[in-house]
Amino acid sequence: MHELRRACAEVAGRARSVRIERDAIALYAASLPLDAAATQVDEADGQLSAAPREQRAGFWLTLDAINFGSGWFPTLSKRPGRSGYATVAAGIRQRAANAGIWSPDELSRIEAPTIALTLGQDIEHELMGLFAGSLRDLGRHLEHEYGGEFAALVDSAGGSAEALARQLGRWDSFADVSTYDELTIPFRKRAQIAAADLSRAGVAEFRDLDRLTMFADNLVPHVLRLDGVLRFDPVLVQRIERGELIEHGSREEVEIRACALHAVELIVAARPGSCAVDVDQVLWRRGQGRRYKASPRHRSRCTAY
Repeated sequence: MHELRRACAEVAGRARSVRIERDAIALYAASLPLDAAATQVDEADGQLSAAPREQRAGFWLTLDAINFGSGWFPTLSKRPGRSGYATVAAGIRQRAANAGIWSPDELSRIEAPTIALTLGQDIEHELMGLFAGSLRDLGRHLEHEYGGEFAALVDSAGGSAEALARQLGRWDSFADVSTYDELTIPFRKRAQIAAADLSRAGVAEFRDLDRLTMFADNLVPHVLRLDGVLRFDPVLVQRIERGELIEHGSREEVEIRACALHAVELIVAARPGSCAVDVDQVLWRRGQGRRYKASPRHRSRCTAY
């Protein structure tokens, strides 16, 4: 992920709408409860822990293939007390518990109505078609390249989280590359989080999880802004607070993601023994708190996050 780190550092140096408060990094890094990050288990992890490895691999690869759409989440029909992501995850988890995960062959032929029924959403919602397209791409790659086995894809990485993220990042189902002036920025948000999820679920043992970066989305930058690590231009803040969509690939949107990623790299550098995966997890969980949910975060309609 060296090229990603280098590109984000360059964006941070040029950015006009987002600034890293570097003087705040050391104290902020010291304050984060990173020692607890590895022991935090999601509800889905606990429920699937006794499932066969192939089913666990299938659950996480399926969920991460559709782990996007935050720009549309305010328009979803959410489960009581659940966020958009938690609503989607609960639907996939319930499908796995009741009927098993979809096989790669089934994924390769899946259509929007099936996704909508599984997630409890309107068949006509734009996200359902995008979800179905991503899952079909995942299924076809698994069928044609990995013998129709989820675990075979995981094993093909040879114990490298970075190798798996790079492989997934080449597929349409996990594509996430932005540009900024002459720079190419391969964020690979969902490809990287898939590797981390598979590791946490005990599906894979990766020797290089520390090579992964922060998973560049819209929640961790929001947390870093409210915590005083990132500073947004006042006009950008006003647009976000009005609920205005920030165009995916625009300078402002790329700066938000890239500066957040570079800020996490600075936090890791200031906290010996830490890694970006753990920092990301702590900040993402912090973002579930009332204070952070009470303030609007930026929304972009895209398949990246």
